[in-house]
Amino acid sequence: MREAHPLERQVGIDHYVSDGPGVGGRLRDDPAEFRVRELESKAIDPEPLDADPSSYPHLLVRATLTDWDTNDFVGALSNAMGISRERVSWAGTKDKRAVTTQLVSIRGVGPPDLPDLSGVTLDPVGRVGRNLEFGDLAGNAFEITIRNPDDPTAVDAVTDDLAAFGGDRVAVPNVFGHQRFGSKRPVTHEVGLCVVRGEWREAVLTYVGNPAETEPDRTQEARATVEAVASAPAPDWTEALAAVPGHLGYERSMLHTLVENGGTEPSDFREALEAVPWNLQRLFVHAAQSYAFNRIVSARLRAGLPFDRPVAGDVVCFADSDAPEDLPLPDTDRLQRVTGSRVDVVSRHCERGRAFVTAPLLGTETELGDGDPGEVERAVFDDLDLAPADFDLPGDFDSTGTRRPILVGAGPTVERDPLTLSFSLPRGSYATAVLREYLKVDPRAL
Repeated sequence: MREAHPLERQVGIDHYVSDGPGVGGRLRDDPAEFRVRELESKAIDPEPLDADPSSYPHLLVRATLTDWDTNDFVGALSNAMGISRERVSWAGTKDKRAVTTQLVSIRGVGPPDLPDLSGVTLDPVGRVGRNLEFGDLAGNAFEITIRNPDDPTAVDAVTDDLAAFGGDRVAVPNVFGHQRFGSKRPVTHEVGLCVVRGEWREAVLTYVGNPAETEPDRTQEARATVEAVASAPAPDWTEALAAVPGHLGYERSMLHTLVENGGTEPSDFREALEAVPWNLQRLFVHAAQSYAFNRIVSARLRAGLPFDRPVAGDVVCFADSDAPEDLPLPDTDRLQRVTGSRVDVVSRHCERGRAFVTAPLLGTETELGDGDPGEVERAVFDDLDLAPADFDLPGDFDSTGTRRPILVGAGPTVERDPLTLSFSLPRGSYATAVLREYLKVDPRAL
């Protein structure tokens, strides 16, 4: 195994599984060279646009965005329509420097209410009876051009290594990509670990303070001011708020809340965290779970345990029978613990794409594995001082947990001039899990 980039090791990803050098190069010179298209779930079956709004109050819209982050787009959309952003929902968050196509639902509006936004095409497709939720998609299709590769011929050796790792099918460890934790300043998992441990003050300061060298000087200075204010015997949160520039909107929301409530008690800091959108509150805890998952994947690699088939003690999930035929989709509600007598049978299911070996995203209801896989999982959680009961949290911070496949098939189609990778992944899997193996560059470049 080849050692991962130092910044990847900060988020629990310790290795590449392909041993040779990557192709190098650059991504996203032009947003059109990084295309992402949602593969829509059969669960979303809209009624016609003229359906009764009282029965189907949500307008379903297919949005094609050029150089828009999903959260920024939702904010601009809701502002332009004069509605709360809580009335806008989506199934998956997409990258900014890209051309992305995804569904959004908007409660209580009709097609004439849709605004014109630069770099945005909005196509109404129907009405639905509920808002979209995270996971309301089958997956994503990617078409990604690599500019100025150092060694484009390395693509073949990487593909061969990934096929050997995946049991004769090109596959990669299903790690959470660097952007899950903050591309320029990967701290969301650190905030989440503080939340899970009930360290509300530390959680806020980790997010609002905690300057990173990768940020602009002004931002670093603002965060340093926050830390200086916080260290005072009687913190003046008004001073901290005045120091933080307007583009750090979530940080300002937290500090504004501290100005209002005094910022002296743990409950004040919890209230400050709750001042940001609900999806960001969840992201903090999910990032902590994701970090632990990445640590488990790295530990399993070091232990030499397989990814494409189970060993005794593993927990597998089975495939979703409603998934598209060409996109095996895990159903993590259908779990089975693998005993020694069942290893061969379940291995055959895995070979055929009907089952997937999993690792835990720890929560209040998560079951851990047995045998060698269980030892790997427990060692990571013990090192992080985490237990299922820690995730019994208030409001949007609470998490029951789940399990997640540790391997994801990629099988990219490769075009040579320019070097372009095209592949599809099931929902919840990251394109960067594939791209990191092929490029082997600083993860911030992915």
